[in-house]
Amino acid sequence: MSDDIEAIKQLKARYCRFLDTKDIDAWRTLFAENLVVTLDMAVSTGGADPQTAPPLHGFEQFFPVVWGGVEHAATVHHCHTPEIALTSVDTATGIWAMEDMLFFPDGSELHGAGHYHETYEKKDGAWQIASLHLTRTLLKFKPA
Repeated sequence: MSDDIEAIKQLKARYCRFLDTKDIDAWRTLFAENLVVTLDMAVSTGGADPQTAPPLHGFEQFFPVVWGGVEHAATVHHCHTPEIALTSVDTATGIWAMEDMLFFPDGSELHGAGHYHETYEKKDGAWQIASLHLTRTLLKFKPA
């Protein structure tokens, strides 16, 4: 049990590291084939804000949305204080406090914070992210 929770923590650590280092091939391996992602596009409460983006199904829909924002930016993604619950031998849920900072070539900056609400699946002995819902409590953009 504690080994599974530790494995999920390592999974999320790799999520941040691979995204910040732009190792997209490695980042892709962290997600389940049936991935569903919801990204709140504004500060909201649990996805209630009308600016919440529609769900993205699969890595192929998710990737261009993320890459469009980070490809040319230096990024910092931190996740903290995980609340992980094993729901079966091969499924789990987690909520992570998050902070992200993006520094764009033109000098503009984005600073955000919020929470990742996730589900996980264990496949062939490895945990993967099955669903991800990013809610934001802070979103500040500083123009160049």
